[in-house]
Amino acid sequence: MRAPLREEIRRILLEGLVGGRWSPGERIVERRLATELGVSQAPVREALRELEALRLIETLPNKGARVRAVTADDLREVYQVRAGLEETAARLGDPPVAALRDHLAAMDRAASDGCLAAQVEHGIAFHREIVAASGNAVLLSVWESLGVEVWTHLSIRLFRTEAQENAADHLPLIEAFQKGDPAAPALLRDHVLGYAP
Repeated sequence: MRAPLREEIRRILLEGLVGGRWSPGERIVERRLATELGVSQAPVREALRELEALRLIETLPNKGARVRAVTADDLREVYQVRAGLEETAARLGDPPVAALRDHLAAMDRAASDGCLAAQVEHGIAFHREIVAASGNAVLLSVWESLGVEVWTHLSIRLFRTEAQENAADHLPLIEAFQKGDPAAPALLRDHVLGYAP
């Protein structure tokens, strides 16, 4: 099933932001982007609004959308909130260890292949398993609204250089969950905070 057009445009915009197509302060012209992508302006406008909600774009009256400069403070704030949510999730539920191991194996393969996108995808899936296992739909919704994938890409690209390191540091979490270690939620919190600058 194909993703909705807005989501596809959002993905293209995110790749451009993360990959450096647009620099901080640079204007993203809605009409020009719509023409380039062969779509109407409406889905471009919707995608830009979503990125504004993630604080990656800012819209100024009569000036349109501009790329925000992402700072270490921005990343730190997102990771502080994410760490608190994941710690709470780990206290509420028992993550499926087998699924976590599968995601870790996929992260290892992606790291060995040098594929950052696949590594991030499986890393996010690993953490989503933990949050979903809480059984708390509100918690999961709030966690997803943070734009975890975007901030993870930015964190890894800007502050972490060793791909293998990102996969390997998930193993202690699996071991703690498997043992039913009461310190697992705090370990998860510290793990998440370790990705913040």
